[in-house]
Amino acid sequence: MMARMGRLSHLSAAARCGVLLACSIVLSIATARAQSSQQSSTVPQTQQSSSDPAPAQPTPAPDKPEMDTRDSSIPLQSRVNLVPIRVVVRDPKGHVVTDLRKEDFQVFEDGKLQDISHFSVETPASFTQTFVRPDTLPGTPDSEKPPSDFVPPSRFVAFLFDDVHVTMQDLLHARIAATRYVDEALQPTDRVAIFTVSGQSETDFTKDRDKLHAALLGLIPRVVAGSNTTGNGECPPVDYYEADLIENKNDQTALSVATQDTLACMFNNDPLQLSAARDMALSTAMRINEAGESQTVYSFRRLEEVIRRISALPGQRSLVLLSPGFIYPGREYDLSQIIDRANRSNVFINTLDARGLYTPDMGDISRPDPGSPLAAGPRLMYRSSAQFAQSDVLNVLADGTGGLAFRNNNDLTGGLRMIASAPEISYVVAFVPRNLKYDGRFHSLKVTLVTKQKVNIQARRGFYAPKHSVSVAEAAKQDIEDALFSQEEQHGLPVELHTQYYKVDSANAKLAVMTRVDIAHMRFEKASGRNQNNLTIVAALFDRDGNIVTGIEKNVEMHLLDATLQRLSRTGLTVKTSFDVKPGDYVVRLVVRDSNAAQLSAENGVVEIPY
Repeated sequence: MMARMGRLSHLSAAARCGVLLACSIVLSIATARAQSSQQSSTVPQTQQSSSDPAPAQPTPAPDKPEMDTRDSSIPLQSRVNLVPIRVVVRDPKGHVVTDLRKEDFQVFEDGKLQDISHFSVETPASFTQTFVRPDTLPGTPDSEKPPSDFVPPSRFVAFLFDDVHVTMQDLLHARIAATRYVDEALQPTDRVAIFTVSGQSETDFTKDRDKLHAALLGLIPRVVAGSNTTGNGECPPVDYYEADLIENKNDQTALSVATQDTLACMFNNDPLQLSAARDMALSTAMRINEAGESQTVYSFRRLEEVIRRISALPGQRSLVLLSPGFIYPGREYDLSQIIDRANRSNVFINTLDARGLYTPDMGDISRPDPGSPLAAGPRLMYRSSAQFAQSDVLNVLADGTGGLAFRNNNDLTGGLRMIASAPEISYVVAFVPRNLKYDGRFHSLKVTLVTKQKVNIQARRGFYAPKHSVSVAEAAKQDIEDALFSQEEQHGLPVELHTQYYKVDSANAKLAVMTRVDIAHMRFEKASGRNQNNLTIVAALFDRDGNIVTGIEKNVEMHLLDATLQRLSRTGLTVKTSFDVKPGDYVVRLVVRDSNAAQLSAENGVVEIPY
């Protein structure tokens, strides 16, 4: 099924200071590392009066407790069968259309009209979190009550520089544009990260301009996962585009061109060496194709890692890919999976063609052409086609996630300002595919307006069916994870969030997150004389830059006698989650879900522990 696949795991101190994207950036809720200070306790707020009569009921098994609270070691990971499509609609002048409703949209899967089961309107304002300072527990000294000057971040922008496919000249132009953005456009509630395809010269999300500038200054072109794939200066001069034609598409014309080039640069046009030249051309094409495919796979993997990193941030999230583009023959499924992950994680992918106003690069005229003059024309045609095809990946990523693709323009600074922010309004429509088979097959998507007005619609072009189904339990985990990494407050259950902390010493503190649930409004099922329902309670901490610090999942299994249910319906149920933390500012995210009615609540809070 098809929803966000972000995972949750404790992050080490080193990972919290600078997350290494080469590893999975996950928060595994309630791992075995939970220390004794992080043990939960279910705390009824009052004791049953001795005068309260106990109703007659069957005698339960003596070894079965009424309530069991335990930490879960199961990471949140699931997929659901809902296909989300983020849609941005612009008029002929490029202005976003802001007054559309669910009835205005039509969604087609493989040419067949689908029923829209979900519709929502998203604006930058809707991504601004509601943060409250939870009421501290009674008796908390005034000196320990949190001050009010901490404003949590609400917007996260990740710049992903393609330092693998870019030239030094284009990278310098992109770097200057990003530097100006950091100096002039960064807002107090913004957090920016610098990531690279190579994994070198990076900094995690921060508002510290000095850190961002240091990462930008360290950007240079790098080679990963193979050698040169451009063919420049080699014999024969075969690039990745031509190699793909030869190796994967059995293009005899391309092979003939490579053979003529090899004969000229390696065998001095000796016709007796034609067979050897052909073999060498095939060998070179195989090597260049393998190197190019490795670089493409590596680049896609980095995109996935950055999207996964962004999906763990509590606010408006966008990714800006600064790249000259690259070809990806035979990797359409991988690209679709990246778009799926971004859509599920509510991440816009905006792209900036680092080449600016693009004209085909016909090579370095200061260097002699190693190929055959007879093959110069077709070779230049392949080179031009390859450079034209490079931009396709940028367009597909932007269109598929509701982002913007800035291209054919040398004003990279202005372009970066435009694409680094989310559209004024975007629409999210979703549907459940009819008779979906778990076969991994591609399904085309098309979004139109009923009004047939002249507009430009940005939306994903399709999706791949999952290859297996999931259980109800996995779908429940999906609900919880989506809520945890969302910014929206939900109030399906009556839940109150309280916090309390005390300083252990100058460098350490203990933070208690108290979750009070009014179970009088919950639905219980009767079985074996007990009132049954389960609560899943997840408390997570984010630092002032929006990075996940730690989190714990509690599973409260309730098998309550009638008298206990009556008492707790009056007093409420309180579950305590404790954390060992360092002094600092934290965002608390609390998610509570019951098992019977699948009701869910999500609350935000901030806690400031002085140094």
